[in-house]
Amino acid sequence: MFYELRRYRTRPGRRDEWVRYMEQVVIPFQTSKGMTVTASFTDEEDPDGYIWIRRFDNEVQRVELYAAVYDSDHWNDVIDLVVKDLLIVEKSVVTRAAPTPGFASG
Repeated sequence: MFYELRRYRTRPGRRDEWVRYMEQVVIPFQTSKGMTVTASFTDEEDPDGYIWIRRFDNEVQRVELYAAVYDSDHWNDVIDLVVKDLLIVEKSVVTRAAPTPGFASG
């Protein structure tokens, strides 16, 4: 099992709009495809910062779920257009993290 910690930078002043879109559209869509989203945060020290976490059982599952989400027509024709409008995509940082033995039960 491992996690993805995804840190995004919204376009200035648009974080609240991004959070609404994540909670109403992106997260429900991704979970409908099988993704496990474990957390969603705003950064208290950065007014344009947003962080969320997804969990995967293994790399095979991650590859399958990425394909289900990011290769879908709905993602490419609808969701991704809004994502690119609200985020500064090139500032996104994705960190893969494996739990330590004391927290491996997930």
